[in-house]
Amino acid sequence: MNTRFTRTLAGVVFALGVLCGLAFAGKAVTHMFDDGDVCVETGFWANAPLEAEGVAVGKGVKAASSAARLCQEDPSVGQRVADLGGQLPWLLFASISLLLFSRLLLGVVEKGPFTDTVARRLTVLGWFVTLGMPVAGLVVGWSHSWLVGSMAPIIGSGPTFAGSMEFILAGLAAVIMGRIMREGVRMREDLEGTI
Repeated sequence: MNTRFTRTLAGVVFALGVLCGLAFAGKAVTHMFDDGDVCVETGFWANAPLEAEGVAVGKGVKAASSAARLCQEDPSVGQRVADLGGQLPWLLFASISLLLFSRLLLGVVEKGPFTDTVARRLTVLGWFVTLGMPVAGLVVGWSHSWLVGSMAPIIGSGPTFAGSMEFILAGLAAVIMGRIMREGVRMREDLEGTI
């Protein structure tokens, strides 16, 4: 096994995780102190007329049907938070996932690939991806729905889910592989103890 490559890969993955974490923190801080408009896109009314009998939008909301876009002038704190809720969960999810993957790779370098440490770290990463991805997707979907509803109450949709289910399957596969590895490690230790 090439430990130099694995150690380098772990360093690169760790750096990417830290960068995603810094992007998360920077975007949160700068966005909360920004005094610009908050915009959201929705496909619900893309072809609707915007005249008096068309879509009713809230006070201070600019709407463009060609882009299916709503923009709130002077947004409330809740609207700013909802806008962040549509952007930040993926950065946080990516950051933590990359940091956990980096720890897994370092465990492979330090202890070897078929050890209890690696099996535990793989299981933790798998559970985080399995549970974290739907949570991030729900936060993004709900934030988007609430933001649209706060700008155009008539067309506000219910809670939605944003994301891809393939990550859940990958996370479950990692959990299963971690359990299999842990059993293999236990069986190898039992075999070494009897010889």
